[in-house]
Amino acid sequence: MSLRNASGERTSILILGGGVMQLPAIRIASERGWRVTVADGNARVPGAALADLFLKVDLKDVGGMERAARKLARSAGLDGVFTAGTDFSATVAWVAERLGLPGIPYEVALRATDKSLMRAAFRAAKVPSPEFVMVESVADCAGAVSDAGLRLPVVVKPVDNMGSRGIRRVDSLAELEAATKRAIKFSRSGRAIVEEFVPGPEFSLDAIVEGGAITVTGLADRIIGCAPYFVELGHTIPSVFPKRDTDRVRAVFEAGIRALGIGTGAAKGDIKLSPAGPVVGEIAARLSGGYMSGWTYPYAAGVQATAAALNLAVGLAAGDLAPRWAMASAERAFVSIPGRIERLSGVEAVSMRPSVKGCFLRVKPGDEVVFPSNNVEKCGNVLAQAGTRAEAVDSAEEACRSIVVRLRPGERATADFLFGAPSATAFSIEAGGKGARAELARSLAAMPLFVAPSEGRRGGKGEERQESETRVAILPLDGMRGITALDWQGRSVEEALEAVLEAVDAPLLPVSGRPAAGTLLLGKLFWRAFLRGGVQGGIWLVETVRERLSGPEGAAGVKLLLEEWGVTG
Repeated sequence: MSLRNASGERTSILILGGGVMQLPAIRIASERGWRVTVADGNARVPGAALADLFLKVDLKDVGGMERAARKLARSAGLDGVFTAGTDFSATVAWVAERLGLPGIPYEVALRATDKSLMRAAFRAAKVPSPEFVMVESVADCAGAVSDAGLRLPVVVKPVDNMGSRGIRRVDSLAELEAATKRAIKFSRSGRAIVEEFVPGPEFSLDAIVEGGAITVTGLADRIIGCAPYFVELGHTIPSVFPKRDTDRVRAVFEAGIRALGIGTGAAKGDIKLSPAGPVVGEIAARLSGGYMSGWTYPYAAGVQATAAALNLAVGLAAGDLAPRWAMASAERAFVSIPGRIERLSGVEAVSMRPSVKGCFLRVKPGDEVVFPSNNVEKCGNVLAQAGTRAEAVDSAEEACRSIVVRLRPGERATADFLFGAPSATAFSIEAGGKGARAELARSLAAMPLFVAPSEGRRGGKGEERQESETRVAILPLDGMRGITALDWQGRSVEEALEAVLEAVDAPLLPVSGRPAAGTLLLGKLFWRAFLRGGVQGGIWLVETVRERLSGPEGAAGVKLLLEEWGVTG
């Protein structure tokens, strides 16, 4: 690609956003020898160090971005403005339109950003999309939903945000008000839409649009979890669905692009395959984030859609978009229950695996973490490439299972998640049949929280405690064989339990076995933490109990801790 623009000067590009999702664009433009300016409201983004020039400008500040772009154009020239993986394509379009640069009209970018305008455009063009109503206040939500004829379940979304922020499924009127309040909070314009829930698998697609001609540059199966929220836990290329289904999905995506009026540029779509056929979730006037456009599609097809989109942004032809090869690529995320990170284990080993192409950490020791309700609250992502879809998926999922986010013992946020009102569970008792649920419930009810050591403190005041007094073992729980659920990372109950026992070096006491003297036996307390919080919950509980046992109060400290948490038998 030529270093020079039509005037013979060095090509100059302004890239909005300097985060991880914009790194492919920054690197490609820099490798071409273009003059790269990165604008972001955060001066510590990784892309700042890779740019020729960094501008600290809030991406929401359309006027401020225009002024910065005009100043840049006067001082060093400017051939185009670009973004990928952000929700600021409208800012890009505004700047391009005002400065006479290549790009889509601002009006088109608004339709691809504002979900109410987007839904209206789809409705007018008869593109399948969910029925919806816009609401601007919590007080109006129930009446608006009723007047629109929407029936539960529904999905509540901010009108203008991305990354699943503020989105959740609502199954009862009692949940509607809180969900609407949350969505409005996440909306820059203070508005939300309530739309019908569309069942079915979901797909993520990218496209390059040149002179009205649409080339799809990636179709991936999406994995959505963490209900009632919609968190993308991974995606895979190629799709597992037959061509007749993916062809229909592509056709609806392309119809949606035309309905929005995207004539030259990039587009990203989320499409559901409902029982009645494909339905557009949303379409943005940019390439996708979530590692798809910059990583998984290039790994799968050998094509950099980002390079083509950059070309269009400076007025060049998109270039050759024909796939170079047919590989498989999978991205998977790993998540955490609430707490504060003590350490991350397994990351270095994962990065050494031959099929793993990247491991992106979003967190570090000392960070507070939550169970995710949107895509920015995940702990990290792993990307894998292989010759077959199954190999790529297995590699990415096994890598995520190998990474354990170890939480600081004793943190109240972790205890509240594990022993408070149920919000999410790693293993659901509902996953078993009726008989299995009943057997497990009986076993849990009959089990003590814990059994204190058979020998108490030895020695007088100030004397060193015996090592045997801090031993911990776990009582077996009958009925676990009927629970067939997998945890958030795809582990079975047996696999997750094995991972806990290995991590904490605590034995699972045989049914007929006798514990060593001075051993505290963890019963229902452990199993409640494990079933609710999976590997993390089990490890955290054992390490928290050990920490209390090693203190001056010994086993009595464990009882005091349970009183503090409000945990009863």
